[in-house]
Amino acid sequence: MIRINKITTPSDSKKPVGLFDMDEVFSSDGFLGSSFKDYESRPQQSQMASSVQKAFIDKRHLAIEAGTGVGKSFAYLVPAIEQVYLRAGRMLVSTFTITLQEQLINKDIPFLAESMPDSFTAVLAKGRSNYLCIRRLRFAFRRQRGLFDKFMSELELLKDWAAVTQDGSLSDIEFLPSGHVWDAVKSEHGNCKGRKCPHFSDCFYQRARRRLESADIIVANHALVFSDLIIKDEGARLLPDYRFVIMDEAQNIEHVAEEQFGITLSNTRVKFLLDGLYNSRTHRGLLAKTDEEKVIKLVKQIARKARDFFKNVTAWFEANREDSNGRCYKNFVDDTLSGYLKSLRSELLRMAKKTSDEDEKFELTRFIDRCGALCLDLNSFLHQEKEGYVYWVESAEGRKKTIILKSAPINVGSDIRRYLLDKFDSVVMTSATLSTEPENAKGGFDFFANSIGITDFDSVKLGSPFDYQKQLTLYIEKDLPEPNHDSFVDQASSKIQRYLLQTHGRAFVLFTSYSMLDEMANKLSDWLAANGIELLQQGTGLERSVLLKHFKKSTKAVLFGTDSFSQGVDVPGPALSNVIIVRLPFAVPDKPLLAGRLEQIREQGGNPFFDYQLPSAIIKFKQSFGRLIRSKTDTGIIAVLDSRIVNKRYGQKFLDALPDCKIEIITNK
Repeated sequence: MIRINKITTPSDSKKPVGLFDMDEVFSSDGFLGSSFKDYESRPQQSQMASSVQKAFIDKRHLAIEAGTGVGKSFAYLVPAIEQVYLRAGRMLVSTFTITLQEQLINKDIPFLAESMPDSFTAVLAKGRSNYLCIRRLRFAFRRQRGLFDKFMSELELLKDWAAVTQDGSLSDIEFLPSGHVWDAVKSEHGNCKGRKCPHFSDCFYQRARRRLESADIIVANHALVFSDLIIKDEGARLLPDYRFVIMDEAQNIEHVAEEQFGITLSNTRVKFLLDGLYNSRTHRGLLAKTDEEKVIKLVKQIARKARDFFKNVTAWFEANREDSNGRCYKNFVDDTLSGYLKSLRSELLRMAKKTSDEDEKFELTRFIDRCGALCLDLNSFLHQEKEGYVYWVESAEGRKKTIILKSAPINVGSDIRRYLLDKFDSVVMTSATLSTEPENAKGGFDFFANSIGITDFDSVKLGSPFDYQKQLTLYIEKDLPEPNHDSFVDQASSKIQRYLLQTHGRAFVLFTSYSMLDEMANKLSDWLAANGIELLQQGTGLERSVLLKHFKKSTKAVLFGTDSFSQGVDVPGPALSNVIIVRLPFAVPDKPLLAGRLEQIREQGGNPFFDYQLPSAIIKFKQSFGRLIRSKTDTGIIAVLDSRIVNKRYGQKFLDALPDCKIEIITNK
């Protein structure tokens, strides 16, 4: 039976006192153990729960590293639910990956709802653009001849689905609508009549908002959370107010914030806007079947000007990429585009004032807003208005070449502090990889803290309950040449063969670049086929989730992947028995944003390698290491082919940051 305490915070005790004694909650005879078959009490889990509980009571920010198998989600959800019982305020739980979101909302929270002594509500928050707008769907049907005859079958399917769905969001659709179709029917902030809409009571988005408003716990992703925080600073909001924040997969906070506070402007973004108005090839778009020939002519002209503008950007990029890797200076090309976009915006504004069709007015308004946003982003990028930002050009090859203008703050910590940390009494940040020091060492959170701008916080480091000494062997190839050596790929490929035979495939081979991944895949493909090992290769057109699903089902496969398979991937059991880390995951120092960050560290008197590149690589290395052992029954091997881990003095820092495990150093002698 769980004892419910009085709510006090005694000054003479380090242990927080709330409604629950966390040691009892997480004991084998607590209400979790009573509800969970084969429940195993883990001291690290109850310790984490007590730390989170204390952070909420003491109104402190908390960084907590908890090794694989601790059961982080239960350890922060129970004290979060406790705050709900105390009526202390709404709780926000944010994740980086959809996988963890789904685990929380479909598995962990429902289990706790049945196990906990009192009721609470939890809702998954999705961005507005995930929801269908019934009014816009009807307008699309009304104007489909001008919008997209070709996609009429998709509209029919959406209409049938809209009549039966309770959720009304993309994840509830059995097929994936094309981008142009969904863009024409999705819910949008600037394209909404609100309470004046005849479909307001049945609106899927408004229903979702009402559920959020009544929720005790909101589950969201980091990108949506930062979007909400930025918009709230401007007086609007995407999410209801919340008092406490838990950020799981917290090692990604910095990178998500970089995206949110920066600019991303591409030729495809411009084309998507113009095609929505009028596509010269298909003769479809909002302006088709209208008498606005002048505006259609202007759209065609802008399409040509946009192609010319991005041709100039491409020419500059090709001429300068060797020297600058795409990092550009102020007004590096002439702005031959924004003037035309402003003219288009004025014409659309004239049309919106003239039309008597309310739905058409709203559709025109959304394009007016998009034109304005494009102009602002283009001017801001070319004039490089923000201090402390890096501006650069990227090129992405695909079915059609994409040219991207990007900017991001060199140090996003001040923005994270302003929008997140300073707004809440208690923000709990957790992950299996926040520290760069050994499990039993105090501290080690400096790199993480500096990256997100936090100075006053508590920290806790908890090891994994798994027995790595028995479950895992780490092999290190001491005599291989360093990865940049000409002979590395040839020699490393033979080592990969040996390790794959040892586990009959069932392996991840993790690379830091697609170029080496492709080279190694080409070299080993015939050998893999001859040995009956199926090769699954990232970057060949299949989605990450599809590759992972196929890997789990296969009995003898190897997956060649990059960074994205180092985190947020859970393959328990014998399906994954081997992880091969081809090279230590140092970020490429000539990437524009990283180059700017390293310059700043150097200017401030720091050491770029030891202050940033090394700790960043250690965290990524720990993420890769953590893919293998996901349960107490898992066993397997990890092989590191980068000899620097034992041949360089800094290599020991990588090994020190790992759990205690059996290590075998392989030499050719």
